[in-house]
Amino acid sequence: MEQTFKSCVHIYCGDGKGKTSAAMGLAVRAAGRGKRVLVVRFLKSDDSGEVKILGEIPGIRVKPCERCFGFFYQMTQEQKKEAGEYYDRMFHSGWEEAVRENFDMVIFDEIMAACKYGLVCEKEVLDHLKKRPRSLEVVLTGRDPSPEFVDLADYVSEIRKVKHPFDQGCGAREGIEF
Repeated sequence: MEQTFKSCVHIYCGDGKGKTSAAMGLAVRAAGRGKRVLVVRFLKSDDSGEVKILGEIPGIRVKPCERCFGFFYQMTQEQKKEAGEYYDRMFHSGWEEAVRENFDMVIFDEIMAACKYGLVCEKEVLDHLKKRPRSLEVVLTGRDPSPEFVDLADYVSEIRKVKHPFDQGCGAREGIEF
């Protein structure tokens, strides 16, 4: 009996450390099998350890995050408006690139937060996911996915924080948290 391939939607969510790391590990695994992966990042800067190394792995392309707006709760209304326009363009251009160039996988890192804060339209993301090409695996990361995202996903992995150095006043450490 012939097995038919169905692409899946993955969600890495929760309050624990490792959502992005899990998604990037999946990107490396896919690239190691000759698959092409596009990584689109939201609410982050390009000053993160994974950006540099992923760009050196054949088969993985990381879209540059040319603008950084800082933490959402610290943004002014004007910055939130600018961020929304920017991240909406990032989502659409990333999706179009993934489809047009026949990527095997696209990762939208921290898109759950971008949707939660209204910076990217959740309904549009869901509509794209429902109409995705059969061959496009999609990975979404971030805290608090809506029930609609969870219902649509094939995989949902929740990473739960039990303990974190941040709780004891330790800031983000280079090579570990960024």
